[in-house]
Amino acid sequence: MDLQQNNKILEVKNLKTYFFTDGGVVKAVDGVSFDLNVMETLGIVGETGSGKSVTALSILRLIKQPPGKIVEGEILFKGRNILDMNIKELQDFRGNRISMIFQDPMTSLNPVFTIGNQIMEAIIAHRNVDKKTAKQESLKLLEMVGIPDLKRRFNSYPHEFSGGMRQRAMIAMAIANSPNILIADEPTTALDVTIQAQILELMHELKEKTKSSIIIITHDLGVVAKYADRVMVMYAGKTVEFSDVDTIFYKPCHPYTLGLMKSITRLDEAKREHLKPIEGNPPSLIDLPRGCIFRVRCKYAIDKCKNILPPLLEIEKGHFTSCIRAEEFLSGSLKRKK
Repeated sequence: MDLQQNNKILEVKNLKTYFFTDGGVVKAVDGVSFDLNVMETLGIVGETGSGKSVTALSILRLIKQPPGKIVEGEILFKGRNILDMNIKELQDFRGNRISMIFQDPMTSLNPVFTIGNQIMEAIIAHRNVDKKTAKQESLKLLEMVGIPDLKRRFNSYPHEFSGGMRQRAMIAMAIANSPNILIADEPTTALDVTIQAQILELMHELKEKTKSSIIIITHDLGVVAKYADRVMVMYAGKTVEFSDVDTIFYKPCHPYTLGLMKSITRLDEAKREHLKPIEGNPPSLIDLPRGCIFRVRCKYAIDKCKNILPPLLEIEKGHFTSCIRAEEFLSGSLKRKK
């Protein structure tokens, strides 16, 4: 994560987002740090409940208070701390400099307004333009994201769109003001494989056209392998491994990352093998285990893991991991178990 300062567009430092509930404090994001470069795609992966979406929502300060609260950290956009912005500054910032594609477009789009009106609203909110100009811009955006029969679809309601078309409309809204960063939270959830590929290709093409950066949150490591430049692996609210995509896939040095790799299908295997799921369940974020948070599910755990919570350390240039046996993985002295 030691990159040239002038290439960074976003820096997240020691971010902690907690939820204060009757059952205790849920440490959904607990000390996460990363950065994002100009025109880079960063993939954030991990199981459900690992803190991926909460990290994204924290960047835009969309955490509902109460019960949630960002208790510590900095989120720097071009050097300015988003956490110091007032409400008016945030309203100008969201959807303008950083936009987000949410997981479920059907619940994110307003059912009583047409698709065209909702895209126009995103434009008028951030630009000093009249409705005629906003409509022209909206039609161009719909064309850009591949929506056919523009004039009819402009006046359609969300329920009249298919799942893939709703997601395209969400992307059109997200890029309406040419944001510097686009956050995509599981953008292909509930879409069939063909439509997934189309949506991901569309996002990649738009990144090149608009020269934006992308943070893509996903469970699909195949998506990460194809589109991401770097990858952050999260577990129980923490970053456990961070590096470029090739290193993550071919030289993983954290047992959790290894487990994720073994739980996906691969076309390059010499013979067909059963998937190997990670045994056990993620820990409660209210009552995390002592020592390494992954040790209760880890095949490589030793006695030392019971008492030490390993920090995220750089084990080789640009490769960070939080495992006390990372050097053994890196050197090859510790054989990766099947």
